[in-house]
Amino acid sequence: MEFLMDPSIWAGLLTLVVLEIVLGIDNLVFIAILADKLPPKQRDKARLIGLSLALFMRLGLLSLISWMVTLTRPLFTVWDFTFSGRDLIMLLGGIFLLFKATTELHERLENRQHDDTHGKGYASFWVVVLQIVVLDAVFSLDAVITAVGMVNHLPVMMAAVVIAMGVMLLASKPLTNFVNQHPTVVVLCLSFLLMIGLSLVAEGFGFHIPKGYLYAAIGFSIIIELFNQIARRNFIKHQSRLPLRARTAEAILRLMGNRRQKSAQPEQESHSSVVPVHDEAFAEEERYMINGVLTLASRSLRSIMTPRGEISWVDADRSVDEIREQLLSSPHSLFPVCRGELDELIGVVRAKELLMALEEGVDVAAIASATPAIVVPETLDPINLLGVLRRARGSFVIVNNEFGVVQGLVTPLDVLEAIAGEFPDADETPEIIRDGDGWLVKGSTDLHALQQHLEINTLVNDEEDIATVAGLVIAVNGQIPHPGDELEVAPLRITIVEANKYRVDLVRVVKETPHHDEEE
Repeated sequence: MEFLMDPSIWAGLLTLVVLEIVLGIDNLVFIAILADKLPPKQRDKARLIGLSLALFMRLGLLSLISWMVTLTRPLFTVWDFTFSGRDLIMLLGGIFLLFKATTELHERLENRQHDDTHGKGYASFWVVVLQIVVLDAVFSLDAVITAVGMVNHLPVMMAAVVIAMGVMLLASKPLTNFVNQHPTVVVLCLSFLLMIGLSLVAEGFGFHIPKGYLYAAIGFSIIIELFNQIARRNFIKHQSRLPLRARTAEAILRLMGNRRQKSAQPEQESHSSVVPVHDEAFAEEERYMINGVLTLASRSLRSIMTPRGEISWVDADRSVDEIREQLLSSPHSLFPVCRGELDELIGVVRAKELLMALEEGVDVAAIASATPAIVVPETLDPINLLGVLRRARGSFVIVNNEFGVVQGLVTPLDVLEAIAGEFPDADETPEIIRDGDGWLVKGSTDLHALQQHLEINTLVNDEEDIATVAGLVIAVNGQIPHPGDELEVAPLRITIVEANKYRVDLVRVVKETPHHDEEE
């Protein structure tokens, strides 16, 4: 045991352990690929059995050092190639690796998945274990030859092999999980297997390929794959901040924006051609509608409904003449009929039917009760609202809050306006009007509509329950502002034009130009 006191023995042991681990990493990766062919419950067992058998195989090979030395003696010659026992092992091992890597790559590229329910797509347990043992036998030869070449003491060699195999057993499961979660790593490792198999075949025919070349190529590929994994992780991290619908809308709008910029080149660039005005207008409408469709699901019902204060409704308690005058002076064709106040809803009646009923002296409440209104909660999302509107058959739906108080109503036209822009009624003025270098905007204007009109995306905050321009200025100011007050909501400067103690009716919005745009 005196040799244990020799520092060179311990240095050789440490170096050999490191080399054995390095030489075993590729083996471990391929074992992970093979174990993935088994049902999940059998994978750990297969790895443990395969690596344990591989450990005994390596120890057995180390015990036959004298026989290993004779493997380099020529056995026979074919044409100009002389083959020894070591050459035959290298040649057969290389052919096996080439065959195995090719079939695995074919399965991966054909995207053949294992059947997780019936087990028909899984390989046999002992077939996989046998492949692990054969695969390790090929890699063991390199490891054993390395051990024989570095250390002269058999116990030191065996200790290094046992320690390295123990590390491999501990690392096998996390490494397997990592490999199975990253398909590009599997393909990269299989390409390594092809390269190593080719080098073994070349060694079998007597063409020596320096291992430094192989390790350099593998190391370079691993560094590139590391950068790829970091970039993929950062991409997923960035994309997870936005929902899929928002990412899709952003990508499509970016494409539409580029198209619009290309179609609106300055006249100075081309004196011989002028971009048609109708083409540019079409691109703008197309961009607006795509934005409306893709953002519809993320909007609240409050942002597309006609608010309570703008609802035209018929009071069943009023006189016949007053109701007739209201119907004739209004451009609407449908009216909610209530008793005394809007929250006392009776039903929904068409103006034509109601006028005929008044002429015949039929009670208004009786007519309205025959067609009750469809009521939805204000928490309903616009996508599910579409199905309710289909069942309404051309009518509208009433929006109530949790206390049963009417908040507004939604018609099919309101949904269309949320997608394609405003369609003012005969008694309405547009909500957004151009005014010199700015716009006059009603306080009831939806923030999504203003964003689309001004081509910005900083006004709507999904975490805040603000649907209108009036709600935005009140939230920014902290209270209802007075006429003449100015507010900064980047990139907008908002001036209050009309307001009272209860609401904001009209504002003037100016879009400020960034400094770098002014310099250009």
